[in-house]
Amino acid sequence: MDPGRLWTASLRAIPQGDAITRMMAAALSAVEPGAAVRRVLRRDGDTLYAGERSFDLRTIDRVLVVGAGKAGAPMAHAVADLLGPRLDVGLVVVKDGHLSGPAPHAIELVEAGHPVPDARGVAAAHRLAALLQGLSARDLVIVLISGGGSALLTLPAPGLSLADMQALTAELLACGASIGEINSLRKHLETLKGGGLARLAYPAAMVTLILSDVVGNPLDVIASGPTVADPSSFADAWAVLERYTLSARLPAAIVTHLRAGLAGAVPETPKPGDPALAGVTNLLVGSNQLAAAAAMATAQAAGFQTLLLTTSLEGEAREAGRFLASVLREIATSGQPLPRPACLIAGGETTVTLRGAGQGGRNQELALAAAMALAGLPAVAIAALATDGGDGPTDAAGAIATGETVARARALGLDPAAHLARNDAYPFFAALDDLLRTGPTATNVNDLTLLFAW
Repeated sequence: MDPGRLWTASLRAIPQGDAITRMMAAALSAVEPGAAVRRVLRRDGDTLYAGERSFDLRTIDRVLVVGAGKAGAPMAHAVADLLGPRLDVGLVVVKDGHLSGPAPHAIELVEAGHPVPDARGVAAAHRLAALLQGLSARDLVIVLISGGGSALLTLPAPGLSLADMQALTAELLACGASIGEINSLRKHLETLKGGGLARLAYPAAMVTLILSDVVGNPLDVIASGPTVADPSSFADAWAVLERYTLSARLPAAIVTHLRAGLAGAVPETPKPGDPALAGVTNLLVGSNQLAAAAAMATAQAAGFQTLLLTTSLEGEAREAGRFLASVLREIATSGQPLPRPACLIAGGETTVTLRGAGQGGRNQELALAAAMALAGLPAVAIAALATDGGDGPTDAAGAIATGETVARARALGLDPAAHLARNDAYPFFAALDDLLRTGPTATNVNDLTLLFAW
């Protein structure tokens, strides 16, 4: 990652700007997907090692690679380089704009829509499912999973359509449901999620390499756990509908399918101990913790006192922004929890409940709320960054806020409170030249928020 791509007007205005951009770049480099794969998957002649598991390739008939996620392209390249001609066939679905150079050996890369699934994703899911039909215990499937996989690999259950899943996704994104809640529904409305992919490939051996974009790294939630036992049930999925009063706003086919599941007329997802999962090894190859650790090491080298606040930041983005701003105010008034110069790091993923028709994303909204709470406070900054480079439906990865942000905005005739009220952070920060624009990073390990006081 070129640190020069992270410069904003606020960073140019402070002496610490160069160090701050290097911290963000170091965090992204630490979770580069290809390197993450190579840390856990290696080959010695005819022996393939995946974590603590090994495979004698001379006893394997076919090696297949399938997967979905924003990091799919570099992960696929890493596996193809390792296996070379021993790799037979593969299909990996990535988000639009996330292809990186020519396709790797024997693996087809297909682009599809995210966060709302589209027809390309459904078509790719059908093709992927066909690849997994009729495998034997002498076959090996390597599955590549990263953030965005749920939307990119959509195969509706019988009786449901793509339009049904699009309507569900739109409602869930708008109501502020957590990723765990969203995925508990997806797992009970689709064929490949919640262990369904592993069930389809059984009895083949399987290794799944997972780049986590979920707080706490629960493997059953990341991309809806296509190769992981599903602890949730139809009752849990129905509870999400009731919690957000969605049943009246969703297509009737979804409600009918979930009611059939509650009645036992639709099979449950694979649970712990299911034979279809016995030959599956799930390996976490990258996470928010790795990105945060790299940012901390770079901050320490730059002379900052450092503290990792959490890698489990969740909740409403604007509330998180106000809270993190209060931490900076505490440093300014008492020198706690760290003396200046201080860098504190919070990782995780917040949500936005849509109240208006503005343009923005959770990191931009967090930064805008923080800017209002920091107004007039000198020598502080907050950088809110989506590690995948895409914050909401915008071309920005996040934004920078300082104690001067509100004054600069008002000088341009901008009302920060009005922008926040209508979820309109993108044009606010665009006018200030304080958007972070990395472009697609081809990785995804949640968000990072860096707090500075100097």
